[in-house]
Amino acid sequence: MRRRSGMRVLIWLGIWSAMYGALRLIDPLAAVARLPHWFQVCAPYLDTVIMYLILVVASRAWLELSTGKLRFFLLAVIFVGLAIAVAGISVFLFTGDRNKLIPYNNILAACLLFVLVTVVAVPKLARKFLVLSDRGVLAVGTLLFTVEALYTNVAGSMGHRTSAIWDSLGFAVFLFSIGYAALQMVFATERRLFSIENELAIARDIQTSILPSSSPEIKNLRITTAYRPMAAVAGDFYEFIPIDQHRIGFLVADVSGHGVPAALIASMIKVAAQTVVPCAQDPDEVLRVLNRILSAQLHDQFVTAAYLLIDAQNRKARYSAAGHPPLLLSRGSQLQRIESNGIVFGVSSDPDYPVRDMPICPGDRFILYTDGVIEPENATGASFGDSKLEEVVRNNQSRPPLELVDRLLSEIRQWQPASLPQQDDITLIVIDVV
Repeated sequence: MRRRSGMRVLIWLGIWSAMYGALRLIDPLAAVARLPHWFQVCAPYLDTVIMYLILVVASRAWLELSTGKLRFFLLAVIFVGLAIAVAGISVFLFTGDRNKLIPYNNILAACLLFVLVTVVAVPKLARKFLVLSDRGVLAVGTLLFTVEALYTNVAGSMGHRTSAIWDSLGFAVFLFSIGYAALQMVFATERRLFSIENELAIARDIQTSILPSSSPEIKNLRITTAYRPMAAVAGDFYEFIPIDQHRIGFLVADVSGHGVPAALIASMIKVAAQTVVPCAQDPDEVLRVLNRILSAQLHDQFVTAAYLLIDAQNRKARYSAAGHPPLLLSRGSQLQRIESNGIVFGVSSDPDYPVRDMPICPGDRFILYTDGVIEPENATGASFGDSKLEEVVRNNQSRPPLELVDRLLSEIRQWQPASLPQQDDITLIVIDVV
């Protein structure tokens, strides 16, 4: 059983039918002399509890099939039924009279049955108050059960005894009709989920197609990337903007939130990135252009971004960011955090993005990443954090970029509890100057 609302109706239906069957079995079994004495003593108590609570459980099963004002009515029946049950069971415990409040329970049951029959029988009401596409079987089962119940009660009041089999058959038909309706709802939910999963698979393929299929070949640079979405689609994005065989720009962006909304914004960044090619040598202008294009479309979401330009021929780099985690520069035994941040996209129409100019030399290693690398938490709630990231980078300075990436991802997986899924999208770019 998956713990979803569409499945709970089957659980309540099973409890309801078990209670109904138990009422038919308890009294005859209690009279069997060979059964344990404790069962014979407990049987009246169990019978009383079931007798008062079966209406509450039945209402709870119907609650899963209802919507709108019918749900409020059923909730009221449940609360009133519980009050009667508590009072009735208490009276039985103190006086031994288990039927004292049964008339009130029966009146409540009659009111409930009248409302349900009306809703099920009238198509307009059924469409409004039931979460079912086809109520036909449910309507037939409910009406047959109602007719049987009315006939049994009227005949009993006139002194005519009816066979108990009719009561059991009436409930069996009623139970089958509700079970059929419940399965209709479950299968409809499964079909919707299957359709959504197919659409997400297509969306994942489309999103994968907008990301670079391979790392570009730039003289004196060795580039490795890792992209690990948390769900089927992600809000992370990265792009390479080659200028010539010696110069290249690296763009990394992270949309707030997860799933489809974030992925749609990430796809928009792909389109917007095509417009910054003419200004790819100016990191601040790249970020300003992206902010202008995206701001009108973000609504309540925000985007952090970082842009690194590397000129391998002239041995220099330029960096700017918009609310993004700092760039890491590993040089020899030193590890520097390069921060040159303006505000995130979507806050201001004309922000300022300061640029950091840096000389580079062979052996330098640049690391761009999104916050999915540093935010995962362990069992105690401690984040992976900047310090752990820097520790892994220092301990693996001599490793090639690919091995560093694999090691870092492995450390993140080990940091998180095995029972928890990945907590955020992860994007990681490692660039070695050779």
